[in-house]
Amino acid sequence: MRIRDILRRKGGTVATVRPEATIRELLSVLSEHNIGAVVVSADGETIAGIASERDVVRRLHDHGAELLGRSVAEIMTLEVRTCEPGDDVDGLRRVMTEHRIRHLPVVEEARLVGIVSIGDIVKSAIEELEGEREYLVGYIQGAP
Repeated sequence: MRIRDILRRKGGTVATVRPEATIRELLSVLSEHNIGAVVVSADGETIAGIASERDVVRRLHDHGAELLGRSVAEIMTLEVRTCEPGDDVDGLRRVMTEHRIRHLPVVEEARLVGIVSIGDIVKSAIEELEGEREYLVGYIQGAP
């Protein structure tokens, strides 16, 4: 299975925030979309970074409530691993697990076209296993 297959099912909409947005605005976007991370982008197509709930919590511990008025650029992760629509899901599952990454922006021709989460990857693996199981049960039972 390929990343494009996951995006076909879930869509290519990506929640983004601008680097100059406040942490308070970031939290609003996370809450509004019920997601754990957003791509930081000035134009909605290029990636400046990624910001997650985890980034906020870690900085809140250090800076307290004053952090909420600061910019997302101050806490975002700058080195963002990405993937492409043609990438194999199995390979990404290993990368995400080994590097403890929960969200991967999907980029095509240097343009943001989607995002996949570890939940999306696990769901695709479960669907694949269920399909194989149904096939094997049918085979064993002699179904045509």
